[in-house]
Amino acid sequence: MAVQFLLGTLISVINIMIHALVTVAAIDIARTAGLKHTARPRSHLMAVMVITAVILMVAHVLEVLIWALAYAAVGAAPPGSDLLYFTFVNYTTLGYGDITPVAGWRLTGPMTAMNGILMFGWSTAVLFEVLRKTVEHLAAIAAPKSSSGDRG
Repeated sequence: MAVQFLLGTLISVINIMIHALVTVAAIDIARTAGLKHTARPRSHLMAVMVITAVILMVAHVLEVLIWALAYAAVGAAPPGSDLLYFTFVNYTTLGYGDITPVAGWRLTGPMTAMNGILMFGWSTAVLFEVLRKTVEHLAAIAAPKSSSGDRG
């Protein structure tokens, strides 16, 4: 059991470091994009949010791949199972249950889920902050609420 906790902690720490790096990059990109003056503030805001969300999704996929590598290294999934699918099900807390870890690695699933839900919460906070800061900036520069090209 201790080995499972150590592995889960190690992979979680690696994923937290990845998420921290990606968060800093996403916020820098959003800040740079958000500070630009624009004639189409709604479209601009939407673009900033989409780019930020895509960057965060890429981070989540990378984190799932790290877990999948760990599962493969220790043989946590049953032989012949779809390792990436199994990892995504655990990380997203979907929990289909059609593939379960081998008996000696059962705690890796819940630890993956704990890590995933923490990372998703973190991403939600980042998206909200980027939205808040971008809207705040657009209001500060007195951008018009809409332009003819922004209606839709």
